[in-house]
Formats: sequence, structure tokens, C-alpha cells
Amino acid sequence: MFGRDEYARSLLAECEYRLRQPLRVALAGSIKAGKSTLLNALVGQAVAPTDATECTRVVTWYRDSATPTVTAHAADGARANVIVRRGSGAHGLTFDLSALDWDSHGTHEVDHLEVGWPSAALAHTTIIDTPGTSSLSREVSMRTARLLTPDESAGDRRGSAVVAPGADAVVYLLRRLDATDVRFLERIGAGAGGGGPLGVIGVVSRADEIGAGRIDALHSARDIAARFAGELERTGLCQEVIPVAGLLAFAASTLRQPEFAAFEALSRVPAEDLAVALLSADRFARADIALPVRPELRAQLVDRFGLFGIRMATMLIRLGVRDSAALAAELAARSGIDDLRSVLEIQFGQRAEELKVHSALSALNRILTAYPGTEADRLLPRVRARLADVHGFTELRLLGRLRADELPLPAPLLSELHRLLGGAGVAPHIRLGLPADVDPRILRTTAVTAVRTWRTRAAHPLADQATAVACRAAARSAEGILADLSR
Repeated sequence: MFGRDEYARSLLAECEYRLRQPLRVALAGSIKAGKSTLLNALVGQAVAPTDATECTRVVTWYRDSATPTVTAHAADGARANVIVRRGSGAHGLTFDLSALDWDSHGTHEVDHLEVGWPSAALAHTTIIDTPGTSSLSREVSMRTARLLTPDESAGDRRGSAVVAPGADAVVYLLRRLDATDVRFLERIGAGAGGGGPLGVIGVVSRADEIGAGRIDALHSARDIAARFAGELERTGLCQEVIPVAGLLAFAASTLRQPEFAAFEALSRVPAEDLAVALLSADRFARADIALPVRPELRAQLVDRFGLFGIRMATMLIRLGVRDSAALAAELAARSGIDDLRSVLEIQFGQRAEELKVHSALSALNRILTAYPGTEADRLLPRVRARLADVHGFTELRLLGRLRADELPLPAPLLSELHRLLGGAGVAPHIRLGLPADVDPRILRTTAVTAVRTWRTRAAHPLADQATAVACRAAARSAEGILADLSR
């Protein structure tokens, strides 16, 4: 059947292809949430335009490549090279889509862009930058929806317009938590057994702006992130929520020696005088403000670091930071980017194969569903059984719902359950709360004890259904550890 349908064959080939490719992580969120800036911070280079141009209104894929390339793709398969223009400041990169030379005749509209860039960060993870979910243009917002959510209206006729999610996991940027964000996260279906990406991490973006650029801005952002996390955990839509000052994170990764020298000079200005100069960005860059840094460089510092970053950098130098490398490391740590990278590694990197398999099986499920009354009917139950029975998928769904279900377990047991399900990492010693150099015999004994303990809790006559399901999953995770040890 599939051999005679070219479209179905291409969809099946895509399912197999994505298993051999790096993990696909999409950055999503409302307009001006800071997606492109965060992408630059994660890559450590200015690879994504951050100004509001036409290129930010289309989906853009960032992949590892031997040489830098930017290619525009049309829906009919036509391609064209894109001219990249670089200027100065934080918004110096632009993809020029005004004069594309397509490789086939006719009029074409850009469907998506592909950026190839030599980067260690992109070697194992393809990052997808998406248009704002709350764009004034419905079509622009739908581009993100089509990438991340299965199109429920598709597939009315055999094999027609079957759409599968293009991402394996999502980093969703929030400036505030409103009904639009919740509805979109529900559409993604994270942690709910839907056909969308299985992993979702929330980021309180532009976190330094929450505290109006004050030196304690990230403390305010962490409080708000905790509130967001609590609200999202009750919905089961996000695994974790982390505050990140994306602009500061990117500036820290690309800190230049002249900028460090400028911060050193500013740190010698009396704190009261510098505080008055930093009341606003315009005031700080004014030529009539007496500061030991020329106005043009001050304007550049505001553009790249923001007022919060300038305050933070000068404070750190006063506290003893003596070189640009140390300052860059301190600023990065305070931006929240290191915390985000750690969570991405635990939640996505260590589960990359499971996330990719879930995406491929979800796509295969939609393809087979679009061919009723054929051989697909025989394969479909097996695919759906895999989606339901793979224990790694169960763990990821439970990690998303753990607090949403409000299990009646003491806090230490909930923490142990979270760890055993892989919430802190998937290595056996981490799951069991043991040191990395633990004796294998102790590892095995602890795993056996965990199996018995969580089986007993699951079978307790007063355990409600949600608690019993979670306890059985924990026991099965411990059994997986024993199986790995045997191998």
C-alpha cells in the first residue's frame, strides 16, 4: 500500500530519518519573549537575528554545519540562498529575504529557513526558532502551531496533509503566565499523552526586566518563576520553570576586552553617581553625563548588557573580579543560563533517544490513522501499544504530572519518587540517591530494596489510583536499573 503512495513513503522516510538526526528542540513563546536572544546565548554566537524583521516571522532551523549557510525553503521544495548582513551592536545580524534567487521558476513564498553553523552546541541538538504565538497575524502564529501541534483537521482523506510535530522537545518562554500560554501548552499536549513533543521546559525570559534592571532583579524573577512553576505544575504542562536573563547570558558569552576595561573604569565611579547615571538607558548614554567611558561605548554597553548587566558587572569588579574571563563566567552564572543548560541536559539531553522515538512513533501513528481500511489497520495497534507501554514515556509524563496530581505522600517520598523516575538524571546512582563511585553490590541491593518498597506502596489498600500508578512506575524504574546491571 505505502509502496504505491509517494507521499506516504516520504512521511515514513521522515520518521526513520529523524531517529538518526540530533534532538530537535523548539524555542516557543509570545512576541518579544526573547527567543532569538536566548538561542544566541545557548549557541554562544550571534547566529539568530533579534530585531523584528521578516525573518523572525518564519520558522528557522539551526543545525550544525561545516560552514555557515542560510537557505530559504518554499512549500513546493524550491530553495534559495539567503544573504546575511552584519552590522554593529546586539541587533547586527539580518537575513535579507528581499531578493531571493530561487532554484526553480515561478513565484515562491518562504516556508521556513535553515541555518547551518559550525557550533559544538548544535552538534547534538538542532534548535528551532519559532514566530511569536500571539502574533497579530494569525498565519504567522499558525506557523508555530503547525510545527508543534498535530493538525487535528488534517488527514480527512487518505494520506492527505498528514502533519506531525517537527520538534522533539520545547523550551517555552514566558514573560507572564496568561490564558494564551496555558492554552498553547495544552495544545502541545506535553506530559498528557498527546501527539505533541513529550518534553517541555518553561523559561521566565528577559528575567532582568522583571525587576526593572535592579541589582536584585533575578531574585524577583526567581520568585515569579516559582509562582509560574507552581501554577504550571498544577496543570502538568511543564516539567520545570527557570528564570533566565537572555541578553546578559549572550553578552557574557561574547564579552570583549574593551568592554571589560569600560566596566573597570565605571567601577571606580562613586556608587551614588553611577546609580544616578543608570536611572535610564538614555541618561547613561548622554554625552553631558560625566563618566570615564565615551558615550558611544556606553550606548553599546546598554545595547549588549542592559542596565542590569552594567550594574552587575561593576558590582562584581568592586567585589574583586580581576579579568574578563572571570567576569564573563560570573555574569553567565548570574544570568541563569547555566541553570537552564543543566536542566536541558537532564530533561532532554539524557533522554534524547526516548524523545526522538516518541516523536517518530507519534508521526507514524498519524500516518497510519490516515489510511483506514488498508494494511495500516494491522500495524496501528502495535504502534499505539508502543506509545502507551514504553516506560521512558511513562516516566516523562509522570514527571510532568507529579505535583499536578497532588499525591498524598510525604515530601521526602515525593522527592525520592521524582529522583527515581529520572527527574534529577537518568544514571542509576543518581536515581537511587547514591554517590557516583558506589560499589556495584550496594547499587544492586539498593535497587532491589526500591523495587520491593515501591511495589508495597502501590499495593497499599488506601492508595488512590494516581498514587498507585506512580508507585508502580517507580518500581518499574528500579527494575530497569537491575536489568541494566545484569547486562
